[in-house]
Amino acid sequence: MDMSSQRELLRASPAWSIPELVREITAALDGTGPALSFGEVRSKSTEKNIAIVIGTSGSTGLIKEVGFTSSALIASARASNTFLEAVNGQQWSLLLPVTHIAAVNVIIRSIELGTLPVDLRNFEGEYPKVNFTSIVPTQLFRALHSDDRLLKHLQAAQIVLVGGAALSPTLRAQAEAQDINIIETYGMTETCGGCIYDGQALSGVEFEIGESDVIRIRGSVLATAYLNSPSIFQLHDGWFITNDRGEIVNNILHVLGRSDDVIISGGENLSLTAIEATLSIRFPDLEFAAFSIDDPQWGQALHVAIVGEVNETEISHYLEAAFGGVAKPKGIHIMESLPLLGIGKVDRITLAKMVEYE
Repeated sequence: MDMSSQRELLRASPAWSIPELVREITAALDGTGPALSFGEVRSKSTEKNIAIVIGTSGSTGLIKEVGFTSSALIASARASNTFLEAVNGQQWSLLLPVTHIAAVNVIIRSIELGTLPVDLRNFEGEYPKVNFTSIVPTQLFRALHSDDRLLKHLQAAQIVLVGGAALSPTLRAQAEAQDINIIETYGMTETCGGCIYDGQALSGVEFEIGESDVIRIRGSVLATAYLNSPSIFQLHDGWFITNDRGEIVNNILHVLGRSDDVIISGGENLSLTAIEATLSIRFPDLEFAAFSIDDPQWGQALHVAIVGEVNETEISHYLEAAFGGVAKPKGIHIMESLPLLGIGKVDRITLAKMVEYE
């Protein structure tokens, strides 16, 4: 390997304060300091054009070290601030762990506005007012049902971005009824996080629907490589092919769910996303996760994990009435909390393992 073409990759410390993070990220972006890694990253060096690397396992369990150029990260931050009509001097709050692209984005957006984000990750007392913040649906659910301090913070913000996982229409309606101004974001680590806001592409971003209704994204915000698996990262004529299905209606993107979230149970197709969305309508105060377990009789047997108090018979009857007998859960599991993958998505693989080992 030609080390002259390499750049030092420094692991970001979880103990760094916001001013330290801003200083180190700024140096990584302008090339005066080493590149930075966040999350699960083992590489010690990277190509010279890479500024920041995010470690992410995704839903497949495969750890990917996602590398970004300065231009992609800055394009993402500027496009987001432009969409939100943010102006210099306005502030973001940081409510997400700095091991994920969403949190790094908050810091870079703040740098672009000439401010420091307000660090609320381990904050005591009442949250201060800010203009913008970014959260995941789980945090929104907790704000509406148990965390009054967070609720007040979200209500006071000019705009609240919600991403990292699917936002159910029911949860969004509850938030808007509480005077929270929501914008739902769609994207993944490889697209610098959210790059489509309420179904509209940010500046410099395009989307289209490809084969099997799979969403494809192209633009200035895309990652450059997987450091640890360079052969896996591929663009097709500049398009990044996601694992999500979607449709475009009146130029607005509607995400229908993951392409791999459809199970075959008893010979019939069943969407886990549709199960969860339907349950959230009937039981808006509960958290749900639908998942499957390999079964000799059914092929894939539907199971449902629930946080909260519920009549299990009512759940079964409701799903059976909505989708037919195939949707009657083969197991309903009451839990204190749902295992999460990263900062927002429910870890269905872990749920299946937990149930299999019961």
